[in-house]
Amino acid sequence: MKEINNIKIYAEETYEDMSARAAEIFCQELKEKPNGIFGFATGSTPIGLYKELIKRYENGEIDFSGITSFNLDEYYPIKKSSDQSYDYFMKDNLFNHINIRPENINIPNGEASDAQQECLRYEEKINSSPGIDLQILGLGENGHIAFNEPSDSFTEMTNYIELTESTISANSRMFDSTDDVPKHALTMGIGTIMNAKKILLLINSERKAKAAKEALFGEVTPECPASILQKHPDVVVVVDKAVADVLDI
Repeated sequence: MKEINNIKIYAEETYEDMSARAAEIFCQELKEKPNGIFGFATGSTPIGLYKELIKRYENGEIDFSGITSFNLDEYYPIKKSSDQSYDYFMKDNLFNHINIRPENINIPNGEASDAQQECLRYEEKINSSPGIDLQILGLGENGHIAFNEPSDSFTEMTNYIELTESTISANSRMFDSTDDVPKHALTMGIGTIMNAKKILLLINSERKAKAAKEALFGEVTPECPASILQKHPDVVVVVDKAVADVLDI
């Protein structure tokens, strides 16, 4: 582990090693805060982490019955039953395989009739909680975190956003075609994310290495939303060798 600019960075050899390291960090937090509040992310990067958590749960090492979860984002509009929704993703990749209480699961509602009202409802739900103890994040190729795209200002609260063409293109691998990718999303704002007590950022693959370097070592700017994490007091980053080589760590 190296600490650079107050950010702790673990460089692991493979994606599997990276996922195992992330699971260790998550499980330590879970054991310390069995009734804690945990923020979850979607996308391909955290899948390995979730597989590790399921394995440890099945082995009786960890217990999710006391936690509350908040997910970062959701496409809009989208049916929860759609296998492309993040509601479906979380159940398929984690929640259906552990003992988290369904009533403690919180995901933005892609079926809401009013996107702006849903953003307000979700933000209020987070604010009425004691606060997110650990927030898992991935990194977009354009430097986005959650669905907060490059902009001229940092978003504050949960908001309804239009996805950029680069994000739509990157996410199209999960759909039959680019045309099927929703053009909007509901997402926690940068301010909401920064209120988390601890952040666990996972970055893998060479295609995200440039964004990782800008986010961790570049100028803090809303043109690279993840760069704001340099201002957070407790960030742990786990990367694979492809990213570590570009970061020169």
